[in-house]
Amino acid sequence: MLKINELFYSLQGETSYIGLPCIFIRLTGCNLRCKYCDTKYAYTEGKEYNLDKIISFVSRFQIKLVMITGGEPLLQKEVIPLIEELISIGYKVLIETNGSLPINILPEKAICIMDIKCPGSGMSEYMMWENIDYLKEKDEVKFVISDYNDYVWAKDILRKYELLKRCQVLFSPVFQKLDLRVLVEWILKDELFVRVQPQLHKFIWGEKRGV
Repeated sequence: MLKINELFYSLQGETSYIGLPCIFIRLTGCNLRCKYCDTKYAYTEGKEYNLDKIISFVSRFQIKLVMITGGEPLLQKEVIPLIEELISIGYKVLIETNGSLPINILPEKAICIMDIKCPGSGMSEYMMWENIDYLKEKDEVKFVISDYNDYVWAKDILRKYELLKRCQVLFSPVFQKLDLRVLVEWILKDELFVRVQPQLHKFIWGEKRGV
């Protein structure tokens, strides 16, 4: 059984898969409390689902892209059998995780989207830095940036761990706090080969849930 906050079908608003139709599985529970969190409702709200019920929902759609997110999905160990089952029946599975828990438990074919928490989140001290050693070329690392201090810190981490040699790197501004154009100008000035990641779903629907 898994405690699920919501199941929905929408456009992928983040990652390098941005703009693609995607099925979302949002799990309940998170061990961090980021200052800018936009899914606080996922801290505790949810209902118990067995794997068959989750697969039944996913199977309603022809789309073969699934994002498992939270909260923090790796808090629930039953997420691993769910990932394995989805992969075995032909789905591409993205796992969005906050970087504070081991990612080496993920199945080989899963695609890890790992946050690296900047100081502006208030949670950077909880990063499990050894996770960087487990990243694969198909995985992605995301920095959510609140201000110029976060940006400079992210640049330092980028270089210290040579992240661009490991996988794709995403820089995302905190919605309605850091102007997207400002972040883009910093990146272009410094010639960083990172992907700018606006939260597309918020530009389309605002702060609405289930999209």
